[in-house]
Amino acid sequence: MIEQLRKLGLSELEAKCYLVLHQKSRCSGYEVSKHVSVSRSNVYAALRLLHEKGLCRMLEGDPVLFEAVPIKQVVKLLQSDFDRTARTLVSELEAPPSAPPFFANWKGDKLIRQTIRRLIANAEHSIWVDVWAEDLHQFETALLEAEQRKVSVHLIVMGECHTALQNITIHSIPKGATGSIRHFTLLADNQGALVGSFGADAEKSVLESNHPSIVDLLSNAYRHDVIMLRIEQDFGPELTLKYGEDYQKIKQEHPEIHHYKPSRRSLS
Repeated sequence: MIEQLRKLGLSELEAKCYLVLHQKSRCSGYEVSKHVSVSRSNVYAALRLLHEKGLCRMLEGDPVLFEAVPIKQVVKLLQSDFDRTARTLVSELEAPPSAPPFFANWKGDKLIRQTIRRLIANAEHSIWVDVWAEDLHQFETALLEAEQRKVSVHLIVMGECHTALQNITIHSIPKGATGSIRHFTLLADNQGALVGSFGADAEKSVLESNHPSIVDLLSNAYRHDVIMLRIEQDFGPELTLKYGEDYQKIKQEHPEIHHYKPSRRSLS
């Protein structure tokens, strides 16, 4: 709870003091200091700041008592303030006209997760994700929230998985794939694209772009996979008979791909 309260703008000591007040109801500064094991002067300073931020009440008396404002009231106040600020920003800071397409790299686990959540949170119509089963947890919570917003969410997942998400297509893991580098793609509203990798040998960075060529590339790749997976499901034995195991006859006709070892798909 300390970390969650800090995200509301509280210091660690303020968060600890608020939790004491929440649990103990009315307390003096002395009583609070005993529970947080911090000097009384620092606790009183933190309580004054909580009062100034509207998170605790000061009840006059001898001694002065402090009482937490219920967290539901605090959250509703903060939501109201945030919504008002957001409306002002959106109305006054319009996107520049004809902004050119961009390519942006985000590096590090924290920024990668944040970028994934941002694209999903801002999707209004559709989200297409192509990801390995062991990395689905990086997307799942945000995608479930998107489904609740009535966004159309569809995934191709490499390997078996268990999820509450509604629209999942399972892709078998290719023979010989180690999973040390596990690529993923995300396409939001057919406008924002994200390409990256997870795994021990993967570079901790993702590429974000709205360039039409990248968007079309991801869109076509996703459509291709969906179609081919269905064809293989319905006509697997016939395809193997005509083209050989893993399409070897086609690969022999195209030596440029014959020695290529895909790290993501078996249909390359």
